[in-house]
Amino acid sequence: MAPRVDPVTSSETVPHKTSVVVIGGGIVGVSTALFLAEKGIPVVLCEKGRIGAEQSSRNWGWTRVMGRDPKEIPLGMESLKLWRRMNDITGAETGFRQAGIVYLCETRAEVEKYEEWLEHARPFQLDSRLLAPGEIDRVLPGSAVPWAGALHTPSDGRAEPTKAAPAIAEAARRLGATILTGCAVRGVETKAGHISGVVTETGRIDCDSVVLAGGAWSRLFCGNMNLHLPQLKVLGSVLRTQPLDGAPETTAGGGNFAFRKRLDGGYTVARRNASTSDITPDSFRLFFDFLPNLRTSWRELRLRIGSRFLEEWRIPRSWSLDQTTPFEQVRVLDPMPVEKTLAEARENLGRAFPAFRQMQIAESWGGLIDVTPDAVPVISPVATLPGFFLATGFSGHGFGIGPGAGKLAADLVAGDTPAVDPHPYRYARFVDGSWKKAS
Repeated sequence: MAPRVDPVTSSETVPHKTSVVVIGGGIVGVSTALFLAEKGIPVVLCEKGRIGAEQSSRNWGWTRVMGRDPKEIPLGMESLKLWRRMNDITGAETGFRQAGIVYLCETRAEVEKYEEWLEHARPFQLDSRLLAPGEIDRVLPGSAVPWAGALHTPSDGRAEPTKAAPAIAEAARRLGATILTGCAVRGVETKAGHISGVVTETGRIDCDSVVLAGGAWSRLFCGNMNLHLPQLKVLGSVLRTQPLDGAPETTAGGGNFAFRKRLDGGYTVARRNASTSDITPDSFRLFFDFLPNLRTSWRELRLRIGSRFLEEWRIPRSWSLDQTTPFEQVRVLDPMPVEKTLAEARENLGRAFPAFRQMQIAESWGGLIDVTPDAVPVISPVATLPGFFLATGFSGHGFGIGPGAGKLAADLVAGDTPAVDPHPYRYARFVDGSWKKAS
């Protein structure tokens, strides 16, 4: 069952011309459109399905800086600044609450891992700190486990995935952006080597720039343009509970569970460190791209082979712009969750926090996460195609850092001083191989 996302009404007319077309109506795409519109730049956002209907509404709803790759910390900090103002920016309830996040440690080795991260984070002057065993219950009461320690960041927060992207899209519309749903972009057109327009299923839109924020679809779109984008899909399984009394307000993750309180009084629950990776044709095509980081990430992935291999084998990898595309054939990716993984999450969480033993499951869902080899997003122009920009590969971090990513993408398109240093997110690192030396 897919989460129920707040609806966004599509604009009634498709403009023949604009300055920028944003492809994809997830949290990053709508944020890009919002900040472009805020700059007074004409922008059209094209979403093949519904706003926020894929991973942007299916994630955990965490908005964190804690535990990020050091390359992502500045983007996370910029995003949190925006999240704190998001209800005012959008004039709507996005669910943001600065309730803090805790990572719980069962062993001394886990504590030492977070001590090492704190050394990397120290230059950013974050409020993250390690909690001794005796301090944990004051921040996160109700646990039945004798934790070895915990990492706590009071300034981190949470928001509602089913509300945030739609609210940002409506705010962008009020600033002049055109929001089109049920409107797939089939491809781009160029003139003298520069972006000159896009072809949608309903016709052409002339434009000077395109931002591809297509999430799990981005690699397929780039492939039709002969652009190599090393990106795989990973399945996350999530559930939400009915309203539950007596459980913590603070968001938390242990080694094998994670939870976040929701606006409705229920909780979003997942099995931490246990995503499912379906073996597909791209698993073989991109094997050597992902090989360098398999040593550190394989423990968090559960490999399986099944029907998805044949499903993706049958998807066309190239098409002409007058043909129906895969984006029109599948409007919304809606995979089934892995029930075994969710059962583990319930059992592990109930063991750690007895209040959750009484949880009643309201619904569960799956979501496909776009992952890069170094788990760092691409927010970047593409040098070989002036006017074409990527904002993709968020590797499960897109909801939390989405507003900052959209602001950075808008700055790059506009040629303004970027909100944060864009160098770590450049597409060229996968062309010249420099990401391997930095990992």
